[in-house]
Amino acid sequence: MKTAVLCALLLTVLSFPALTASPTAKPEEVGLSSERLARINQMIERRIAAGDLAGAVTIVARKGKVVHHSAQGMMDLDSKKPMASGSMFRIASMTKPVIGVAVMMLVEEGTLHLNDPVSRYIPQFKDMKVAMPIATTPQGATGGRAGGAGTAPPRFYTVPAQRDVTIKDLLTHVSGLGSGPMGNSDIEKVARKDGETLADYIPRLGPTALEFQPGSRWTYSPGAGFETLGRVIEIASSTKLDQFFRTRIFDPLGMKDITFWPTDAQMPRVSTVYARGANGLTKTVMPNDTMSRNVYFRGSGGLYSTAEDYIPLGMMLANGGELNGKRLLSRKTVEMMSAAHVKDTLPGRPAGEGYGLSVRVVTDHAVRGTMLSDGTFGWTGAQGTHFFVDPREELVGVLMVQTSNGEIQREFEDLVAQSVVD
Repeated sequence: MKTAVLCALLLTVLSFPALTASPTAKPEEVGLSSERLARINQMIERRIAAGDLAGAVTIVARKGKVVHHSAQGMMDLDSKKPMASGSMFRIASMTKPVIGVAVMMLVEEGTLHLNDPVSRYIPQFKDMKVAMPIATTPQGATGGRAGGAGTAPPRFYTVPAQRDVTIKDLLTHVSGLGSGPMGNSDIEKVARKDGETLADYIPRLGPTALEFQPGSRWTYSPGAGFETLGRVIEIASSTKLDQFFRTRIFDPLGMKDITFWPTDAQMPRVSTVYARGANGLTKTVMPNDTMSRNVYFRGSGGLYSTAEDYIPLGMMLANGGELNGKRLLSRKTVEMMSAAHVKDTLPGRPAGEGYGLSVRVVTDHAVRGTMLSDGTFGWTGAQGTHFFVDPREELVGVLMVQTSNGEIQREFEDLVAQSVVD
């Protein structure tokens, strides 16, 4: 296996940008060091040798130019298929910032507003209830419980929400929708069925219990919140979510391979997902979503992409909403999107990090322990993919892997940042 890994590493491209369709430059032309950027490859090589990863694709851009694009290791260990610049990845929750961009485009157009109640678009979200945990359900209260093999179901009653859930609540994960065991137990009762669309499924989430009063805390909503936003986008734009993404975001930015479901031609390029364990990397069998092909578009985490196809999104945001003559957002809208709407003082947020409109935001780089500038924003996918935008440095980094590892994500951030020499 070591020999196969080393052979695959020989295919690595060190700080060589010719593989990407985006504008390219030598690192020194935009104030970066080629020698320092090579440390990214060295880190990935160490991680592959240690059994932390099967392979990775990394890409870095500054001032609108790609300066580093590297493929290392293997995309599948069994077949020993080498990682390539065009390898595709399940980017999972890195889909959420795409939803954020789409929402802000509609906000600019006046089609929707951040403080709109979700019920303005989906009436079933009117008069929502909040779960209250109990040992015994009080007489006359609405009870709820969930099944589950080997686990005691949560018991709760509900009280009225003190205010409506808004678009902004969903974007910032302070809605309480699908944010914990009580609310999720209700969502399990109305689970999506084969062949259902966002229009079929999302209205059923309205009567489910919120985990907490809207705005009272930050708790990640991995699925329900951003899938609801996907349906809001469809209603506000009169366009299916996949078509909105394609015509309004992907095509203008030249993001050709990114998709909710790979074609038969693309599937061989999809990297295998691995979990780390005592016995090294173990292949993870991913859910079969073929029932949802071209039907259900998960704004919470359904996209597949190459590194090359994702970085234009970050480059556009780093450039104040415009890339290569295509303006998607105004500079002020990007500032709004990347502002810390949720401070680290709100329960649920780590020190030094706030949360913006679909993205985490570095509010104090010293407290967070990162070389990235205050105001840097981005997000992460469940299978380890990661991206960030540092507006102050006009710097963008994308890490594509298929094994979750927070240490590697932080190392990648710092190694990109330490390459700045101007």
